Amino acid sequence: MKLVSAVIKPFKLDDVREALSDIGIQGVTVTEVKGFGRQKGHTELYRGAEYVVDFLPKVKIEVAIDDDMLEQVIEAISKTANTGKIGDGKIFVTSLEQVIRIRTGETGPDAL
Repeated sequence: MKLVSAVIKPFKLDDVREALSDIGIQGVTVTEVKGFGRQKGHTELYRGAEYVVDFLPKVKIEVAIDDDMLEQVIEAISKTANTGKIGDGKIFVTSLEQVIRIRTGETGPDAL
């Protein structure tokens, strides 16, 4: 089992959610986050004063999947979140040792 975490631009969330749904992914966790990478933030003008925005708004999507779905999930996220511009985000894949569904007590792939 794998946990796929992707940090993407907020306006791409609906497209990514739809792409994941199309390949059969049923459960997704979404968190609003802030951060920066090579983009490093930018300056903005507000009421005549210039200020630096260090942390940019992003969305973090987490999906727990069976190993055989990994490539499809990565491809779906990569294609739909890509704008071709700096700040498109990153995908992280980690191994899951155990998953437990609280309601039924199911464990492992059955709990996904």
